[in-house]
Amino acid sequence: MTVDLSSFGKDITAVVFGAGGGIGSAFVNQLAAHDAVVRVHALSRKPAASSGKVRFTGCDITDEEQVRAAAQAIDGPIQLCLIATGILHGDDIAPEKSTSALEAEMMARVLRINTIAPALAAKHFLPLLDRDRKSTLAALSARVGSIGDNRIGGWHSYRASKAALNQIIRTMSIELARKNRQALIVGLHPGTVDTGLSEPFQKNVPDNKLFSPDYSTGEMLSVINRLTADDSGWCFDYAGKRIEP
Repeated sequence: MTVDLSSFGKDITAVVFGAGGGIGSAFVNQLAAHDAVVRVHALSRKPAASSGKVRFTGCDITDEEQVRAAAQAIDGPIQLCLIATGILHGDDIAPEKSTSALEAEMMARVLRINTIAPALAAKHFLPLLDRDRKSTLAALSARVGSIGDNRIGGWHSYRASKAALNQIIRTMSIELARKNRQALIVGLHPGTVDTGLSEPFQKNVPDNKLFSPDYSTGEMLSVINRLTADDSGWCFDYAGKRIEP
């Protein structure tokens, strides 16, 4: 089923960071299949071949010069920018189970990828948002970034990086409202999605709460379609519920 993007009108130009990942590639596919979308700029460290509506560009979101160049290469305003990048674990990174597991280098890397990189991407792509109709920049956040919702602890770096991202989104929304009244910037919680990021942590997730990338991205696009300028600066889950700061 094609998602509803009617609040954006026709001739939509979209940008997707992290287009090579599970969620990012699903966003690209959903947008490319939509009749109202005319162009998808798919940004990825390892770009695929461009085809049809999709124009792939090599871009490491942690390299500001590459992000700047990608923004400068886009001709005309954009209506939708999706930042679908992030890290939870890797060869030398794992969510901390206790305070004793904290390591400075690991924390810095998580914050660089989950907070600083999206912030700098927004720095260069918010000015591209359409001023004549609704436009939105949305970055993947997480419910565990909510301070009020944190009742079990752990995952210090990941929680902190998403909480910081949510604060940056809120702060940027105030400035954006002064410059572009029709534009929004929001965070999105995709739920637990069946990708490499969540794979080590899926065993306790109920079957009906482990989402496919297509389902999660479809729900998030539907949420974005329903949001208005009054919702700018907040974080919403895949069902459209605003997440407690």
